[in-house]
Formats: sequence, structure tokens, C-alpha cells
Amino acid sequence: MATGKLKDATKVHQAIGRLKERYPRVARYYAVGYEAATASVTWAEDRAKKAVAQRLDGGYLLKTDRHDLTDEEIWRTYILLTRVEAAFRAMKSPLCERPIFHRLAHRVQTHIFLCVLAYHLLVAIEKRFLDAGIHTSWATLRAELTTHQVVSVVLPASTGDVLKIRKGSTPEPRHKAIYGTLHIPSEVMKPVKTCVRAIVTE
Repeated sequence: MATGKLKDATKVHQAIGRLKERYPRVARYYAVGYEAATASVTWAEDRAKKAVAQRLDGGYLLKTDRHDLTDEEIWRTYILLTRVEAAFRAMKSPLCERPIFHRLAHRVQTHIFLCVLAYHLLVAIEKRFLDAGIHTSWATLRAELTTHQVVSVVLPASTGDVLKIRKGSTPEPRHKAIYGTLHIPSEVMKPVKTCVRAIVTE
């Protein structure tokens, strides 16, 4: 925006939205707008909200038995752990690995493995977009893709048979753009057709 590369108002608003998404902890204290008539970006600080946050501001106390790490390394490890857990929460339903009962050692190892697997998957997705020059997050992508779903169509026949067709809905342009960036087909699944025969009794 500052370099004058963005001219279209819609694209400017999208760029502002991506910045607010990338820096949410700062963005919540500022109202950012765009004046198309003057082609200028404006912002205003929400001092009341900022003052409330400063009064509620606290501190973290981290305890570890690792004496070989610096304070910064401990903090970065902690933040990495929170990202791994967030990734696991986001993917636990699609991966269908719940429940895991942590009563045995190998089950604990399974939990850790799946957490790391989910983390690598989400980071790989975010990096694919970053390499394409798109700054976004998995949460945003997941929200965008919630409207592209798999549906089941049930068609009863006059003979009493029931035809069931399970297929993906038609992807919208925004869905196709996401799939295109990930280099995957927009058709989430091939249609699956099943026929339930009516039971004829004499």
C-alpha cells in the first residue's frame, strides 16, 4: 500500500485484513481504514481498550529442569509447544485418533507422535501459502473451507429401492484458489453411489 502497488480498494482492504490477522495482538487496539477518495490508509488507537489490557497484563512463570537452555530458548520452546497442541486440537477430528487414554507408555508416545504429525501438516500448509506470497493461517483457511462440504443425496425409487449418492459440493472460486495453492484437486472425493434394495416379502 505504501509503495503504491495496490490500487483496487477491495485488494487494499484484503491486505489490511491479512495484516490484522498476522498481528492480532496489536491489531485489536487499532481501528484501520482506507479512504478510496484520497487513496490513503488511516488508523486510530483505541486507548480505552489498551488501558484495560495494561491493567490486566500479567506475567508468565515457566519452570524447567533444562539448565542448558537460555531464557529465550525456553520461551521459544514453550511457544512451540503451544502451537503443537493447537495443531493437535485442530486436527484430532479429521485424523480420527480420539480417544487416547494415557494409562500406558505407548499410548503417551502415540499422543506425542500425532501432535507432531498434526503440527508438521499445518506448518506445511501455511508454508505453501507463504511461498506463494500469501500471509494466512490454518484457522483462516479452515474457516474458508467450511462451506465446501461432502453431502449425501438420497433418492427413493418407485420400486422401493433407495439410491444414495455421496459427493462433494461444487467448490466456490475461493475454495479453488486454496486448493490451487496447495496443488491438490478441488474435487475432494469421487462420487460414491450405493443402492439399498427393497426387501420383498410374500
